[in-house]
Amino acid sequence: MNILFGYVFLGLSLSAPIGPINAAQLNAGIKRGFWYAWLLGLGALIADIIYMLVVFMGSVHLIKIPFVQAFLWLFGSFILIYSGIESLKSSRILVSEFRKQKEQTYMKAFLSGFFLSLSNPMTILFWLGIYGSVLADTASKYDLKHLIIYSCAIISGILIWDVTMAGIASYARKWLTDRVLKSISILSGLSLVIFGLHFGYKGIQFILA
Repeated sequence: MNILFGYVFLGLSLSAPIGPINAAQLNAGIKRGFWYAWLLGLGALIADIIYMLVVFMGSVHLIKIPFVQAFLWLFGSFILIYSGIESLKSSRILVSEFRKQKEQTYMKAFLSGFFLSLSNPMTILFWLGIYGSVLADTASKYDLKHLIIYSCAIISGILIWDVTMAGIASYARKWLTDRVLKSISILSGLSLVIFGLHFGYKGIQFILA
């Protein structure tokens, strides 16, 4: 159960850094309410799931090779640490200016989040490194059933953050201070760096084994 919650927390950590999706959700929530912000985040989540499936289908038969596992651990470590450092750097940038946009339908909100995530050139590299590392770790200890369960746990963490962001943006606007946004970015950045260091340690273990 602790391992399961760990993967849920990993999903939360991956979603929390202030970036284009979170900024767009804040904008949609403040301007148009909860459902616009939630659907935008849901669209981004669907794009993430597509990339997770691509990585899963393409890597699941190879990740038991020690060299591949070491590469995935180290690549995942690099992506996590890089993302964490970027989150810490961006914590000094105030996310307080939102551009005026034309009225959207719910479908447009969903599609904007979907294509915003799908078209990001870093997304596939992000999931290849991080999710590939998760596959390497889980496949070395558990069976296919656990791979699916822990993958769903990551998705659950992302979905929880999606709902949280939509709720904060639409119903708790008084909390959207620069201090709160900075704290979220710092905490998520530190979490990603810690996960990255752990993955790097695992990768070095495979190399030295």
